[in-house]
Amino acid sequence: MSKQNTDADVEFVKALAEILHDNDLTELEVERGTKDAGKLSVRVSRGGPVQAFQVAAQPAPAPAPAPAGGGGAPAPAAEKPASNDPAALPGVVKSPMVGTVYLSPEPGADAFVKLGDVVSEGQTLLIVEAMKTMNHIHAPKAGTVKRILVEDGAAVEYGAPLMVVE
Repeated sequence: MSKQNTDADVEFVKALAEILHDNDLTELEVERGTKDAGKLSVRVSRGGPVQAFQVAAQPAPAPAPAPAGGGGAPAPAAEKPASNDPAALPGVVKSPMVGTVYLSPEPGADAFVKLGDVVSEGQTLLIVEAMKTMNHIHAPKAGTVKRILVEDGAAVEYGAPLMVVE
């Protein structure tokens, strides 16, 4: 591979990292090129299960030494954030895809649901737009909307917590 191609690849990876940061994503995977001309497959991620990368990406190194320092310390530290983690709450509705969240059917219209609304199973809670397709996200069960964890127009990733219905 020529130096020019290598420099272009480095710039491509830097651009992906910038997109990752600007859109508050944790992972981005892209393939570019063809089999004949040379294929580049890149996966850029931050946070998640790779602790060393998270420490390198985050300016605060204090959390990394505590989990790495002792076997007994990580368990209580892991339990405490899990209880505050919206994704761990019972009744959480997670995004089935990467996209943009819309809380109402169109701009200026009332939201599908508001905090405290009682919803029935299958009722539309919000929309996630992915590749110009509007995907209605339905309530998995009947209950009350306890928390709305996203803002209208926000970018979400797969598995991101959207709402809590209990």
